[in-house]
Amino acid sequence: MLYAEFLERSSFNKQELIAHANGLLVEDTPIPEFGRIPAPPFLMFDRIIELKRNGSTGSIIAEQDVQLDAWYFQCHFKGDPVQPGCLGLDAVWQLVGFYCFANGGLGSGRALGCESVEFLGQIRPHDKVVRYEVNIRRLSILKGKGAAIAVGDARVLVDDQPIYNIKGARVGSFTGINYPDYPLPSANSRGGILVR
Repeated sequence: MLYAEFLERSSFNKQELIAHANGLLVEDTPIPEFGRIPAPPFLMFDRIIELKRNGSTGSIIAEQDVQLDAWYFQCHFKGDPVQPGCLGLDAVWQLVGFYCFANGGLGSGRALGCESVEFLGQIRPHDKVVRYEVNIRRLSILKGKGAAIAVGDARVLVDDQPIYNIKGARVGSFTGINYPDYPLPSANSRGGILVR
């Protein structure tokens, strides 16, 4: 699809999300370093069913089909399989990052933290659907750089039961930090403090 269409879309299926993760969804990206969400198996949702834009606020809702043989059930924990809570938090960061990209944010996405996380329940192998509901309370695009920062509050539900509350999930998109020549050493092959 063209970038102009990407900026207008309000839903994405699994095939489109995997294409985005592989840098193949948008044909005419405005810069080569166009942001991506994680690829499977770390992509934590199967579809975005609603993306609403309203100036500097909005919302994004996604769903994940629970798979009996998901990789994390195999190791977390033996004899007590449960989806790690940190993966639910990461799903929210992934969605806030995708919201940045779908609203003109450029560069690579990075989680920047959150205010609070509350776990009220769990996700088990025989559950059906996890739903991520994220209200974007602020989106800032840094004009001239294309970088963006978004902050959202989220509810995570499994089979319509609320199980996590996440406040102030922050994600930024930044240019000049990607590392496309992995595993070779290069200018961005080492971590450390991000210059904001």
